[in-house]
Amino acid sequence: METLDIVLAEHPCLKGFDPKHLKILADCSSSVKFEPDQFIYREGDPANRFFLIRRGRVGLEVSIPNRGFITIEIIGSGELLGWSWLIPPYKCQFTARVHELTQAIALDGQYLRTQCHEDHELGYEFYSFFSDIIVRRLQATLRQLSSVYNERF
Repeated sequence: METLDIVLAEHPCLKGFDPKHLKILADCSSSVKFEPDQFIYREGDPANRFFLIRRGRVGLEVSIPNRGFITIEIIGSGELLGWSWLIPPYKCQFTARVHELTQAIALDGQYLRTQCHEDHELGYEFYSFFSDIIVRRLQATLRQLSSVYNERF
């Protein structure tokens, strides 16, 4: 039987994480499953968790006035979903809708924020890791919005 410790250590997003930090992650992790068309979170919801996708696909969407939702990016196996738990005001910046049956590990962002404040090495590791994800997601948003409005930003 796979334990969460093993699953976390083997997840591509966490390769290279300090083993003592992986233990902290395991302490606030749980396995979750989402069905197709289920919303994991919606834009504006409180952001208190993030997810390591093990199997499946999730679309990150943004609402465009008078146009509805557009998909910014598809998050799949081996990727991470959710960064808003790390940065005030801790509100989801996108809507996450499941495209196909998805299995993931949910991590408690509130607990990890506290741990990051207490353990500055952990905080540095998280902020360094997540800054790259935030930049990539914002660049994907800009590309999609550019195509929607047929303009170059």
